[in-house]
Amino acid sequence: MTRIAVIGGGIAGLAAAHRARRRATETGRSATIALFERDPRLGGKILTTRAGGFIVEGGPDSFINQKPHGLQMCRELGLGGDLLPSNDATYKTRLLRKGRLLAYPEGFRLAVPTKIWPFVTSPLISPLGKLRMGLDLVLPARRSTADESLAAFITRRLGREALDRIAGPIMSGIFVADPERMSVLSTFPMFVELERKYGSLTRGIRIARRKAAANGAGAPSSVFTGLRPGMDALVDALAARVGADARRGVAVRALRRTAGGFELTLDPGGAFAADHVILAAPAYAAAELLEPLHPALATALRGIRYVSSATVSLAFRREDAADCPDGGGFGFVVPRTEPAQLLAFTWSSRKFDGRAPDDRHLVRAFIGGSRHEELAGLPEEDLVRIARAEIARILRLRAEPEAVWVSRWPKGNPQFDVGHLDRVGEMERMASEIPGLHLAGSAYRGVGIPDCIKSAQAAVDAVFGA
Repeated sequence: MTRIAVIGGGIAGLAAAHRARRRATETGRSATIALFERDPRLGGKILTTRAGGFIVEGGPDSFINQKPHGLQMCRELGLGGDLLPSNDATYKTRLLRKGRLLAYPEGFRLAVPTKIWPFVTSPLISPLGKLRMGLDLVLPARRSTADESLAAFITRRLGREALDRIAGPIMSGIFVADPERMSVLSTFPMFVELERKYGSLTRGIRIARRKAAANGAGAPSSVFTGLRPGMDALVDALAARVGADARRGVAVRALRRTAGGFELTLDPGGAFAADHVILAAPAYAAAELLEPLHPALATALRGIRYVSSATVSLAFRREDAADCPDGGGFGFVVPRTEPAQLLAFTWSSRKFDGRAPDDRHLVRAFIGGSRHEELAGLPEEDLVRIARAEIARILRLRAEPEAVWVSRWPKGNPQFDVGHLDRVGEMERMASEIPGLHLAGSAYRGVGIPDCIKSAQAAVDAVFGA
């Protein structure tokens, strides 16, 4: 009998418990699996609210299609018919610049232009900035294999304007992070690989797109995929598979080694004996449990920075938003050079179908992150006030919202600073010194839903010997 304890009931913990049950069946091994989540709700930062015909996401509203583990998990759970692509063919993302919303040119892939004419005619970049970006085609590739910040990488290849007006705002919106500190190897390793292989980001992306087209793959129909019922449908499906193995409202207060493995001290009272422990809690929570077992590992885990953020979703009548100067976009991102208190803004009801009644709009403002983290801790009424003021100023949408939903995520966003992968490798080495201990979750090798699922599956496969 193999006894497996999963600590943490977010997407990584749920995916781990589900995978463990499946692997036990596949291998014919007898296993006892228990997932412990201190909160009464499973799902971590996946939080969906339904009210009055609105589907409101307090956390992630989708996952990216580039990484397959999210799509694979949904199909495995029978959610294939609920997959909801974003409306990429219709709407664009914009940049707030000097109070104006400027569209990113057609053909941009994150920070790299793949179509010449839309890029040449775009007002987003100055003529000198465009010339500097063009040097990417002739600048030699970097010889060093050492990590560097995303800001340093983009500035070196494409120039400062490309960082300030394109890459920085988009990447900050995705990772809620500071590009000056973000590890490029941890967040966008494909950029490094394109430079090494092709000597140029622009050339590399164009070649990759031509190869995909020649192979019949083409461009994906959308960048993001959500779920028609809401993202918590993924949580509910996983929870249904895990069943009674998921113990909600049960915290693990201590973890100690025994002759046979581990003993977990539980709150409410009791204990659980395990042969393997999968720690799918935030790194700082994992550090508290590991301090008595491996102080050096606990110190390393505490070294992973986290920042806080908040989302404010608001419902408006469509007629009240008819004159907004955004050209029908998904939303906009805010560069650090802009005097604004928002990190980003999304028209949720445009990005995905079925998020609001036909005569209503659902919008979402992002506040906090590395740039204005102090705002994320403000009272809800202050967050709503900030969101409304910025929406009125930027979009001229001054109507009274019909409903408001606020979600706050204190220490909810792990930061992948330069050198992160090396530090994670050392953490994994130290964790291997405790037989039966496995790390999983967003703090290590990726923050998105697909990354969390992948890390959970890798931990379980290590338990079962792959």
